[in-house]
Amino acid sequence: MPWAPTTMSEHDPVRIGLVSTSDRAAAGIYADQGIPALQDWLRRALRNPIEWEPRLVADDEPTIRATLAELVDEARCDLVFTTGGTGPAPRDVTPEATLAVADKVMPGFGEQMRQISLNFVPTAILSRQVAVIRGRALIVNLPGQPKSIAETLQGLPAASPPVPGIFAAVPYCIDLIGGPYLETDPAVCQAFRPKSAQRRPTA
Repeated sequence: MPWAPTTMSEHDPVRIGLVSTSDRAAAGIYADQGIPALQDWLRRALRNPIEWEPRLVADDEPTIRATLAELVDEARCDLVFTTGGTGPAPRDVTPEATLAVADKVMPGFGEQMRQISLNFVPTAILSRQVAVIRGRALIVNLPGQPKSIAETLQGLPAASPPVPGIFAAVPYCIDLIGGPYLETDPAVCQAFRPKSAQRRPTA
């Protein structure tokens, strides 16, 4: 069952789908780490009350495709993150499944994710993460490792010059496609919006 917030908030509620793709985790061979890592970071980054829609599935393109469509069309998620399955191996099919459900492709997200990862490993160029719009939801592929998930979302603020993470652009993207107004904790992630799109800050 998805977790739902129990406290009132002045911030818009947001429903977030989390999809971890792993044959072995889905089979119970080991515990999934992707969904807990995502929940930990998003709870710290967002001030909005969050309703989670977690899904753990095998590395199977039809299954991933159906899961993404269900999260957007039936569960009505505003934002969906996948973790895992974005490399060049035969069973890495998350990008193909994501593109198959897309109304629009958002290539800048994948470009920035690889740029961030290249600060750590040259094999970042093997990653095939994509981001797409389906209806009024944003779907983003993320890496499978918890440390890489946090780096990709938050960026490298201590680098010289600082390297922005992808989540800084997510709230305004959600605005533009008609979703809730996402408010972040600047200590974790400073969201960027044009001044004309900013609400008056809330407590």
